[in-house]
Formats: sequence, C-alpha cells, structure tokens
Amino acid sequence: MQDQDQQQTIDNYIDPIELSEMDKFVCMEMGRQIHRYIKAMRGSVNMMYRFEDQLKTLSIPEREEAIARYIDLNRKVVSGLDFRMIVARAMANYCDSYDYLDSMLHNERKFESYMKRVYKKYIQFHEVFEENGKFGIRDHKGRILVHPLYDFLRTSYVYVDDLRTMPVIAQRDGRMGLVLPDGKDTVEVPFIYDDISLRDEPPYFEAIKDGKTILLNA
Repeated sequence: MQDQDQQQTIDNYIDPIELSEMDKFVCMEMGRQIHRYIKAMRGSVNMMYRFEDQLKTLSIPEREEAIARYIDLNRKVVSGLDFRMIVARAMANYCDSYDYLDSMLHNERKFESYMKRVYKKYIQFHEVFEENGKFGIRDHKGRILVHPLYDFLRTSYVYVDDLRTMPVIAQRDGRMGLVLPDGKDTVEVPFIYDDISLRDEPPYFEAIKDGKTILLNA
C-alpha cells in the first residue's frame, strides 16, 4: 500500500523540466494548427511564413500569448480541434521511448492536468459587456480592454495573417469610428462616419460618410 501511494505521488508530480518541454511542444502544435488554418483560409505561403517568422522571435510564454490572441480573433482556428490530440502529440515529442509515452498517456490525472493547462493558456476569449446602457469589452481575466462608453461595439472577428491588434467598430453620439482594445480607448479612426463594416481582406474596414464609401486603412 505504501509503495502504491508513493508511486501515485511520483506519477502525479510534474517535473519542472517536463512542464517546460511540454509547454514548448504544445506551443509548436498550436502553431501548426494556425499554419493549417491560414492555408485553408486561402492564405498564401508567404502569409504563413510571415506569421511563423514573427512567432520565432518570441519566447514560449510570448508565443502562447500571441497564439491565444490570434485564436480569440479567429475562433474558427479551434473549431473541431481535438485538444487531446494536441496534448498526445506534445507528449510524443517529449518522450524518448514508447514505454515512457505509454505511461504518460495512461496517467489520466497528469493528462487531464495538461488538458486544463492548454485550455487556460490558449482559450482566452474576450466578451462585450453592458454597464449603464453603454457597452465595453473585457478580456478573459476581467480586465477592461474598451471602457463602457459606447452605444454599440462590434469586435473584429476576421482572418488576419499577423499579430496585429485589430480595432473595434464603435458608435458614439450617433457616429461610427474605430477604437483599439488597449484599455485606453485609443481612437484609431475618428467618430465621423455614418456606418463602418468589416471586409474579409485588407483593408479590413469599409466606411460610409455622406453617401460615399471609403476603405479605411486602420
């Protein structure tokens, strides 16, 4: 009984080196998922390389954050994605023998702990909220990205191939503009338009002012 308890303690303990390596391999798998997504969404090889080249300049924690932001903006990336397969592939990359891999795959508590870790790192969706009849946006931790100052907000869920921060379509005093979700309500495009809509290719915003259509390079 003592030996069994001791083995359970060992099995449930995750070595810091293992944790670090698993984070790295999971990050690689998530990068490959975005690679496939860009390719499927009529993106060019240059688009994929540009995105991946930018990721290479970042540390693993920075890559995790960048990929989470990308997924938040392009939520179809994880539509139908089997996160158990992501974890299993990362384990296969980490292990140096089949027996070691088999033991990790069948350690349910460890596997589930990695599953929860992956969700926490990569599924970080923001939300629009209402306060006193005005709308704002907060991130997955509740931090304010756009203060509740606007009559209307529309988050830019669009396909992009880089790590840019996309502005938010907002309405204030009956006029439309673009603000950055930077917690400072930075105005990217002034509130002078009758309407602003999204496009699925650059430039991503189309505005109407006095009956004229204008493409906005936000």
